[in-house]
Amino acid sequence: MEPAHTDPEIFSHIRVVMGMIVSLSLARLLSGIALFVQHPGKTRVYWIHLGWVLFMFVFLVHFWWWEFHLHSLAVIDVSVYLFVVLYCCVFFFLCVMLFPTTLDDYSDYEHYFMSRRAWFFGALALAFAVDLVDTALKGKAYFASYGFEYPARNTAYILLCIAAAWTPNRRFHAVFVVAAVAYQLVWMYRAFDLLD
Repeated sequence: MEPAHTDPEIFSHIRVVMGMIVSLSLARLLSGIALFVQHPGKTRVYWIHLGWVLFMFVFLVHFWWWEFHLHSLAVIDVSVYLFVVLYCCVFFFLCVMLFPTTLDDYSDYEHYFMSRRAWFFGALALAFAVDLVDTALKGKAYFASYGFEYPARNTAYILLCIAAAWTPNRRFHAVFVVAAVAYQLVWMYRAFDLLD
Protein backbone atom coordinates (compact mmCIF):
# COMPACT_ATOMS: atom_id res chain seq x y z
CA MET A 1 0.00 0.00 0.00
CA GLU A 2 1.37 3.41 -0.95
CA PRO A 3 1.98 6.01 1.80
CA ALA A 4 -0.88 8.44 2.11
CA HIS A 5 -0.39 12.07 1.22
CA THR A 6 -2.55 15.00 2.04
CA ASP A 7 -4.99 15.84 -0.69
CA PRO A 8 -5.86 19.57 -0.72
CA GLU A 9 -9.53 18.58 -0.77
CA ILE A 10 -9.12 16.73 2.54
CA PHE A 11 -7.75 19.88 4.15
CA SER A 12 -10.64 21.89 2.72
CA HIS A 13 -13.10 19.34 4.07
CA ILE A 14 -11.57 19.50 7.55
CA ARG A 15 -11.68 23.31 7.44
CA VAL A 16 -15.40 23.17 6.67
CA VAL A 17 -16.09 20.93 9.67
CA MET A 18 -13.87 23.08 11.91
CA GLY A 19 -15.57 26.16 10.55
CA MET A 20 -19.00 24.86 11.51
CA ILE A 21 -17.97 24.18 15.11
CA VAL A 22 -16.08 27.47 15.43
CA SER A 23 -19.07 29.29 13.92
CA LEU A 24 -21.41 27.70 16.47
CA SER A 25 -19.01 28.77 19.23
CA LEU A 26 -18.86 32.37 18.00
CA ALA A 27 -22.64 32.40 17.55
CA ARG A 28 -23.07 31.27 21.16
CA LEU A 29 -20.89 34.15 22.37
CA LEU A 30 -22.62 36.75 20.19
CA SER A 31 -26.10 35.49 21.07
CA GLY A 32 -25.19 35.66 24.75
CA ILE A 33 -23.98 39.24 24.43
CA ALA A 34 -27.11 40.15 22.47
CA LEU A 35 -29.25 39.04 25.43
CA PHE A 36 -27.83 41.91 27.48
CA VAL A 37 -29.02 44.32 24.79
CA GLN A 38 -32.37 42.60 24.23
CA HIS A 39 -33.22 42.37 27.93
CA PRO A 40 -31.34 45.15 29.73
CA GLY A 41 -31.60 44.91 33.48
CA LYS A 42 -33.01 41.37 33.44
CA THR A 43 -29.70 39.84 34.49
CA ARG A 44 -26.86 41.75 36.10
CA VAL A 45 -23.70 41.84 33.98
CA TYR A 46 -20.51 40.57 35.62
CA TRP A 47 -17.43 42.17 34.09
CA ILE A 48 -15.09 39.23 34.81
CA HIS A 49 -17.51 36.95 32.98
CA LEU A 50 -17.57 39.38 30.05
CA GLY A 51 -13.77 39.48 30.11
CA TRP A 52 -13.70 35.72 29.52
CA VAL A 53 -16.25 36.13 26.75
CA LEU A 54 -13.85 38.56 25.06
CA PHE A 55 -10.95 36.20 25.70
CA MET A 56 -12.81 33.31 24.07
CA PHE A 57 -13.74 35.46 21.08
CA VAL A 58 -10.07 36.35 20.52
CA PHE A 59 -8.97 32.77 21.19
CA LEU A 60 -11.45 31.41 18.62
CA VAL A 61 -10.42 33.91 15.94
CA HIS A 62 -6.77 33.10 16.59
CA PHE A 63 -7.46 29.35 16.56
CA TRP A 64 -9.14 29.59 13.15
CA TRP A 65 -6.08 31.32 11.73
CA TRP A 66 -3.70 28.97 13.56
CA GLU A 67 -5.28 25.90 12.00
CA PHE A 68 -4.36 27.10 8.51
CA HIS A 69 -1.01 25.34 9.07
CA LEU A 70 -2.73 21.96 8.92
CA HIS A 71 -2.33 22.21 5.14
CA SER A 72 1.40 21.55 5.55
CA LEU A 73 0.93 18.09 7.11
CA ALA A 74 2.26 15.33 4.89
CA VAL A 75 -0.60 13.09 5.96
CA ILE A 76 -4.01 13.96 7.34
CA ASP A 77 -5.63 10.73 8.45
CA VAL A 78 -8.72 9.98 10.52
CA SER A 79 -6.81 10.38 13.80
CA VAL A 80 -5.80 13.94 12.90
CA TYR A 81 -9.35 14.64 11.74
CA LEU A 82 -10.88 13.36 15.00
CA PHE A 83 -8.29 15.21 17.07
CA VAL A 84 -9.04 18.54 15.39
CA VAL A 85 -12.81 18.04 15.63
CA LEU A 86 -12.57 17.18 19.33
CA TYR A 87 -10.30 20.19 19.89
CA CYS A 88 -12.97 22.40 18.29
CA CYS A 89 -15.57 20.78 20.55
CA VAL A 90 -13.62 21.96 23.61
CA PHE A 91 -14.07 25.51 22.35
CA PHE A 92 -17.78 25.00 21.88
CA PHE A 93 -18.09 23.58 25.40
CA LEU A 94 -16.28 26.64 26.79
CA CYS A 95 -18.66 29.00 24.98
CA VAL A 96 -21.70 27.09 26.21
CA MET A 97 -20.27 27.27 29.73
CA LEU A 98 -20.07 31.06 29.41
CA PHE A 99 -23.68 31.37 28.28
CA PRO A 100 -25.88 28.61 29.70
CA THR A 101 -29.33 27.90 28.32
CA THR A 102 -30.91 29.33 31.45
CA LEU A 103 -29.86 31.09 34.64
CA ASP A 104 -32.89 29.88 36.60
CA ASP A 105 -30.76 28.27 39.31
CA TYR A 106 -28.54 31.34 39.75
CA SER A 107 -29.10 34.90 40.89
CA ASP A 108 -26.89 36.46 38.20
CA TYR A 109 -23.84 35.85 36.00
CA GLU A 110 -21.42 36.38 38.88
CA HIS A 111 -23.13 33.66 40.90
CA TYR A 112 -23.28 31.37 37.85
CA PHE A 113 -19.68 31.96 36.72
CA MET A 114 -18.13 31.54 40.14
CA SER A 115 -20.15 28.40 40.91
CA ARG A 116 -19.23 26.80 37.55
CA ARG A 117 -15.62 28.07 37.47
CA ALA A 118 -14.09 24.60 37.98
CA TRP A 119 -15.77 23.36 34.79
CA PHE A 120 -14.87 26.45 32.77
CA PHE A 121 -11.24 26.69 33.86
CA GLY A 122 -10.79 22.93 33.71
CA ALA A 123 -11.89 22.97 30.08
CA LEU A 124 -9.75 26.03 29.35
CA ALA A 125 -6.69 24.29 30.85
CA LEU A 126 -7.51 21.30 28.63
CA ALA A 127 -7.69 23.60 25.57
CA PHE A 128 -4.18 24.91 26.26
CA ALA A 129 -2.83 21.39 26.80
CA VAL A 130 -4.44 20.18 23.55
CA ASP A 131 -3.07 23.27 21.81
CA LEU A 132 0.47 22.05 22.51
CA VAL A 133 -0.32 18.72 20.83
CA ASP A 134 -2.03 20.51 17.93
CA THR A 135 1.04 22.67 17.31
CA ALA A 136 3.36 19.67 17.59
CA LEU A 137 1.29 17.91 14.90
CA LYS A 138 2.31 20.64 12.47
CA GLY A 139 5.96 19.66 12.79
CA LYS A 140 9.03 20.26 14.94
CA ALA A 141 10.15 23.24 12.88
CA TYR A 142 6.76 24.90 13.21
CA PHE A 143 6.63 24.26 16.97
CA ALA A 144 10.20 25.56 17.38
CA SER A 145 9.41 28.71 15.35
CA TYR A 146 7.52 30.06 18.39
CA GLY A 147 10.54 29.61 20.66
CA PHE A 148 10.46 28.97 24.38
CA GLU A 149 7.67 31.49 24.93
CA TYR A 150 4.99 29.30 23.39
CA PRO A 151 5.27 26.23 25.68
CA ALA A 152 5.96 28.55 28.65
CA ARG A 153 2.80 30.54 27.80
CA ASN A 154 0.63 27.44 27.60
CA THR A 155 2.08 25.99 30.79
CA ALA A 156 1.46 29.27 32.62
CA TYR A 157 -2.14 29.38 31.33
CA ILE A 158 -2.72 25.79 32.46
CA LEU A 159 -1.38 26.48 35.96
CA LEU A 160 -3.35 29.72 36.26
CA CYS A 161 -6.53 27.95 35.08
CA ILE A 162 -6.03 25.30 37.76
CA ALA A 163 -5.64 28.05 40.37
CA ALA A 164 -8.73 29.87 38.99
CA ALA A 165 -10.77 26.65 39.15
CA TRP A 166 -9.84 26.28 42.79
CA THR A 167 -10.02 29.84 44.19
CA PRO A 168 -13.12 32.05 44.47
CA ASN A 169 -10.88 35.08 45.16
CA ARG A 170 -12.35 37.89 43.04
CA ARG A 171 -9.09 39.86 42.98
CA PHE A 172 -7.23 36.87 41.51
CA HIS A 173 -9.96 36.41 38.90
CA ALA A 174 -9.90 40.10 38.00
CA VAL A 175 -6.13 40.19 37.52
CA PHE A 176 -6.16 36.90 35.62
CA VAL A 177 -8.82 37.91 33.10
CA VAL A 178 -7.29 41.35 32.41
CA ALA A 179 -3.80 39.85 31.95
CA ALA A 180 -5.14 36.95 29.87
CA VAL A 181 -7.06 39.18 27.44
CA ALA A 182 -4.15 41.63 27.09
CA TYR A 183 -1.61 38.88 26.53
CA GLN A 184 -3.84 36.96 24.12
CA LEU A 185 -4.31 40.08 21.97
CA VAL A 186 -0.55 40.74 21.92
CA TRP A 187 0.21 37.06 21.26
CA MET A 188 -2.29 36.91 18.40
CA TYR A 189 -0.89 40.04 16.78
CA ARG A 190 2.67 38.76 17.06
CA ALA A 191 1.75 35.26 15.84
CA PHE A 192 -0.06 36.68 12.81
CA ASP A 193 2.88 38.97 12.15
CA LEU A 194 5.27 35.99 12.18
CA LEU A 195 3.33 34.49 9.29
CA ASP A 196 3.95 37.46 6.99
